[in-house]
Amino acid sequence: MSKQIGRLATTNGEFLAQRPRYSQSVRQLRGYVETAVDWEATHGLLLRAPRAEGPKWQQVGLVPAPVALAPSPIPRHEFEKVVALQPVLNAMFDRVSRDHDFLMDTLQSMGGADEFTSRVFAMYLRQRELGVAKPATIGIHRSDYLIHAPEDEPGASPRAKQVEFNTIASSFASLSAIVGDFHRYMLARTGYAQLLEGGRVEAEQLPPNESLTSIADGIAAGFALYGSPDAVVAMVVQPGERNVLDQRWVERGLWERHRIRVVRLTFAEILDRGSVRDGDNRLFVDGAEIAVAYYRSGYAPTDFPTEREWEGRWLVERSRAVPVPSLAFVDGPETAQRVRECFVGLYPLDESEEGQRAYKMALETPENFVVKPQREGGGYNSYGSDIPALLGRLTPEERRGFILMDLIRASRFSNVLLRDGELVASEVVSELGIYGIWVSDERGAVAANRAGGHLLRTKVAGVMEGGVAAGFAVIDSPLLV
Repeated sequence: MSKQIGRLATTNGEFLAQRPRYSQSVRQLRGYVETAVDWEATHGLLLRAPRAEGPKWQQVGLVPAPVALAPSPIPRHEFEKVVALQPVLNAMFDRVSRDHDFLMDTLQSMGGADEFTSRVFAMYLRQRELGVAKPATIGIHRSDYLIHAPEDEPGASPRAKQVEFNTIASSFASLSAIVGDFHRYMLARTGYAQLLEGGRVEAEQLPPNESLTSIADGIAAGFALYGSPDAVVAMVVQPGERNVLDQRWVERGLWERHRIRVVRLTFAEILDRGSVRDGDNRLFVDGAEIAVAYYRSGYAPTDFPTEREWEGRWLVERSRAVPVPSLAFVDGPETAQRVRECFVGLYPLDESEEGQRAYKMALETPENFVVKPQREGGGYNSYGSDIPALLGRLTPEERRGFILMDLIRASRFSNVLLRDGELVASEVVSELGIYGIWVSDERGAVAANRAGGHLLRTKVAGVMEGGVAAGFAVIDSPLLV
């Protein structure tokens, strides 16, 4: 923790020296668990409980979301930089989505390496061939970063390095904003700040977070371009979804701020209960016109267990309804992510000369790399010693569906994580996400382009994946130093 509030951590050494040191005594901290859990319950910081056997009424329980007990450090100048960069990334990815020749060259080169991505791209081509017109484009994105601050390079500057750019089902925007309020309460009202070693946390180190409202406002802007005020928004969800409260906050924001009604549907339910009207191509489900289909599913093969789910998505895509995201935001390829200052090395693993060099590097020094497929949701990356075995299983054609990325040497610090009522005091690392809101009309004129708040996910150091829903991390908030 910085003893000179406002002094920027401009080198790795300064940043690492300014990390807060929270008490690692679980005994001292147990008294705060009940306070924390009760605060979460009274403020909607909750997840649906794992589904239980028995009557349906027993399957609606809620549990506190996994959280860090106190905020985690992020260099202020890097936080401000990536927030300012987000509109640039929003615009760049919109241009990529409109560049048909680029998409053809890039995604066709993958061949059949990734069956899921290939199928989504085939749907995009079919939609384009039919000339389906959409009145708006809506992007609800999140750009994720790790702070690269190697301890053996104290004179270098800490830098935010991008991990990935998420274009579909970017979750936890609502709960993230609530966690910021939770940390303000815990530090100001409970006495937990007294367990800090070396100083106090100032209120101005905890940045405001508009992510609780930005998603709803972005969807509402696209809804307005659709032009039917009596229509509804369909939130397309996974069966058995646990992260319901995060989604309900978006639903609440659409109603309370914009008087827009939301219906929750799965892809299969859209197929069973929906139809596209001849003549004007409007989508109706249970008699309600769907203006916007906000996807909180559809990012992984498991969301399409049968052909019915694919047919349900196609019903949306061939209609006038505006999907979030559009099919042109095919999940990947990561090779489009080239705003250089925020990117570590990204290398293809195809049969090109560059791909062959990357393949050799990955086998010779796997500890320096991550192998990433075109996937979101956590649990799909390969690290270190697992890389040679993975590459050994893949054919040259299959390798086209993966990319090699330099491993980011993220800074470590102490914090205390609270999950399922249990405390874990440990060294941790954090991943910062910046939400992006993009809305444009059918001609491409921009109606909204801005950053939309932030998410911080923190995990025990040494755990490679970082998804909260996947069970790897907790929700956190940044402490700017």
